[in-house]
Amino acid sequence: MKQLVVISGKGGTGKTVISAALATLARKKVLADCDVDAANLYLLLHPEIQEEYTFSGGKKARVDVDKCTGCGNCLEVCRFSAISGGENGKIAIDPISCEGCGVCSLICPVEAILMENTVSGKWFVSSTKYGPFVHARLGIGEENSGKLVTAVRKKAKEIAERNALDFVIVDGPPGIGCPVIASLSGTDLALVVTEPTLSGIHDMERVIRVAAHFRTQAACCINKFDLNLRMTGTIEEWCRANSVPVVGKIPFEEAVVQSMVQGIPVTEFGVNGASQEIKNMWLRLNSLLCSGG
Repeated sequence: MKQLVVISGKGGTGKTVISAALATLARKKVLADCDVDAANLYLLLHPEIQEEYTFSGGKKARVDVDKCTGCGNCLEVCRFSAISGGENGKIAIDPISCEGCGVCSLICPVEAILMENTVSGKWFVSSTKYGPFVHARLGIGEENSGKLVTAVRKKAKEIAERNALDFVIVDGPPGIGCPVIASLSGTDLALVVTEPTLSGIHDMERVIRVAAHFRTQAACCINKFDLNLRMTGTIEEWCRANSVPVVGKIPFEEAVVQSMVQGIPVTEFGVNGASQEIKNMWLRLNSLLCSGG
């Protein structure tokens, strides 16, 4: 069983479009959407939810007003401005501002502040016409520490192993932060989707270096390559100098836009150049995965 993660140094490069297309091409696979801050792969895969789980990302403070004496010790030590004076001399805690550090609970002389698990979001196991799909949704205002990504990947791997599937295809988040690291670590190959712009090149370089740190082989896909051929050439030169294979160059096409409007992967939107190049790219990716890089 091989794990392929599709990532990008920045948002908006077409990472999810590529992930959805690969979902139609790979056989015997499980799909995972680890871009839980902005999960949208479901818009193209149309899943039917089979299992639903709650996710607790940490603890937050809650005050027992019956015990609170209003001494103000917690208000003085809170560095996140989450505690304020409440009614009848008691204190009040803003759950949005609270970071769950627990200092207020430790300093309270009457143990009136409790640290309680909070529901930060939900994650799901669904069925699609392309195979099993594990995805998640964070609650409003909640932050992604990487724990939810890990939960999604763990379940996807369990499904693949239980059903003797060949691939786990992960749609990862953009950037280089903790969620990306959680999506990337332990995978067999990282497909970095970039675009021919200055920010695209800069952020591609950063995320490839992160992949190298975790000893994950990286391959590059240049999306909308024909919008700036000079920049595309610069990307290819950098990849060549750093032993990163360029496995795909996807043209900018109206068919991609129309397939998104209709909510279907571009590889199922008739005959078009972008679809054909993605199919060729999958053959190259499959070869890299089977050969171990």
